Amino acid sequence: MKAGCSIVEKPEGGGGYQFPDWAYKTESSPGSRQIQLWHFILELLQKEEFRHVIAWQQGEYGEFVIKDPDEVARLWGRRKCKPQMNYDKLSRALRYYYNKRILHKTKGKRFTYKFNFNKLVMPNYPFINIRSSGKMQTLLVGNK
Repeated sequence: MKAGCSIVEKPEGGGGYQFPDWAYKTESSPGSRQIQLWHFILELLQKEEFRHVIAWQQGEYGEFVIKDPDEVARLWGRRKCKPQMNYDKLSRALRYYYNKRILHKTKGKRFTYKFNFNKLVMPNYPFINIRSSGKMQTLLVGNK
């Protein structure tokens, strides 16, 4: 592992939502599948401490706005151990998701994107429920 790279630990307990084991890279498994940008964005969107950087758009299902593009790029660069990351590079990566229909840019709104949860979450992560507000909640098996 490169010095200064942050590795996200799998959350414990019932708070928040959880992704499958493969979504979390551990130091002991250098060949494991690494986090994808869309997953990272969803992680930022679920955490209160990043609301000043990235947030869900009110009233729009699955739409979010990047309030501080440079900070989101810096956080992504830190996560991927790429200190030269900037918003131009991050937005290029986001554009790859357009053809896959994972997300798209919202026309006429700067730094605003919209997830296609039908394509992304529902088939791959049936334990995640998207409320009409566009926010996620976890459906834990065995819990009410």
